[in-house]
Amino acid sequence: MREERITVGAWDLVLLRPDDPESLIDEERFGIDEFMPYWAELWPSGIALARHVAELPLAGKRVLELGCGLGLPSLSAAAAGAEVLATDWAREALDLLRSNAAANELRLETARLDWRDDAPPGSPFDLVLAADVLYEDRNAQPLLALLDHTVADAGEAVVADPGRRHAEAFFEAAVARGWSLDQRPVRELPSGSLTTLRRR
Repeated sequence: MREERITVGAWDLVLLRPDDPESLIDEERFGIDEFMPYWAELWPSGIALARHVAELPLAGKRVLELGCGLGLPSLSAAAAGAEVLATDWAREALDLLRSNAAANELRLETARLDWRDDAPPGSPFDLVLAADVLYEDRNAQPLLALLDHTVADAGEAVVADPGRRHAEAFFEAAVARGWSLDQRPVRELPSGSLTTLRRR
């Protein structure tokens, strides 16, 4: 494991993460559901989303992160005073996130979530977060369905994407489904953007 310190807004967060994510590849798990240990990487989208979250007035808000991986946006939201539920398919990601939250003296909840299942407990939420989750086409429709169930009527979702090839079709489908989009470039994602989705 390696330890890093990452500044998000007013907070310096300590993040413990695997030294060599490729060493975590498990051929048996890949054979079951094409599982790859993407959760173990510190992706630029996660950093961009965490820094965006640090700017939001989240005290007392209920926040959900989908596909949290290392969970930097969840840690940022917890530091800002939100009530946070971080979800991922990989149990290892959730175990490590709980340890990192404790190391930063932050409180959050975690839950294992397969996007093909029902919405996570406590839905809907004021804010739903997702960082770099559109790397496979099969993620797009389940993500849209989840947003329908997890974003409160007056809430919003923020998706950080580095420019994955499936992203454009996802956002077009979101508009067709009744969402408005507010896209803005950020320095961490030179080929992508942070996109806020709200119900029209």
